[in-house]
Amino acid sequence: MEYDDVVDTVRELFFRAETQLGEDVVEVLRRAYESEDNPVARSNLEAILRNIDAASSLKVPMCQDTGIPVVFVEIGRELCIEFDLKQAIRDGVEKATEEIPLRPNAVHPLTRKNPGNNIGIHIPQINIDLVDGDSLKLTVMPKGAGSENVSAIRMMLPSEIESIPRFAVEVVKNAMGKPCPPVFLGIGIGSTFDGAAKLAKKALLRDVREMDDFEKRITDLANELGIGPMGLGGRTTVLGSFVEIGYCHTASLPVAVNVQCWANRRASAILR
Repeated sequence: MEYDDVVDTVRELFFRAETQLGEDVVEVLRRAYESEDNPVARSNLEAILRNIDAASSLKVPMCQDTGIPVVFVEIGRELCIEFDLKQAIRDGVEKATEEIPLRPNAVHPLTRKNPGNNIGIHIPQINIDLVDGDSLKLTVMPKGAGSENVSAIRMMLPSEIESIPRFAVEVVKNAMGKPCPPVFLGIGIGSTFDGAAKLAKKALLRDVREMDDFEKRITDLANELGIGPMGLGGRTTVLGSFVEIGYCHTASLPVAVNVQCWANRRASAILR
């Protein structure tokens, strides 16, 4: 594995993520369409599915908000990397921005200066984990602002465990149609203030066809709101809720809800 292999792989992963949704995401969207009896909601879901097909066939991004670049990296302990991995990822993002192209979304938070290449201080956001093995796994997640802006974190008390589903549903209720529902919810429970937010985002990488009883409960409660696709009413507001946990301080209970629009874009590759 060479430096350019990482650069080219990152570029290709962003292209795949922007133009093609995973089979799991498409499947739950089709299920929502088939079960919907509200004509407006059904029409919106049909438009979403047609948009997905068009993006794939035309090889263009499925949304004008191509997101801010988030990259998850798993490095095998037995793998020896003799180059600057983070810089290779940054170069890959810059290449993707120019060639796909991606909208240059990354700006300085105070001056709002835009370098035009989605590269800046701590962007792309790169999350690195050490794992067993001798390979490098790269996963990209372009994260749009509409869903990110309505995400929330609350430092709850240990006595409020039973209130976690209610908090998640409150986040959905406050968001209404802003994140382009139907949405996915990544929920981080535990760890620290910042750790819970990272867990919430990581939860969105899960196969969206698989939920446990607790996750289904949150999803069902949120769908009782009736917000529906694009906030215009319907059976499906939340397509799925996914929880990741981390041990936390005995006196705290951080809970983060990271909202993701229907375009739950992600793509992975393994290099050796």
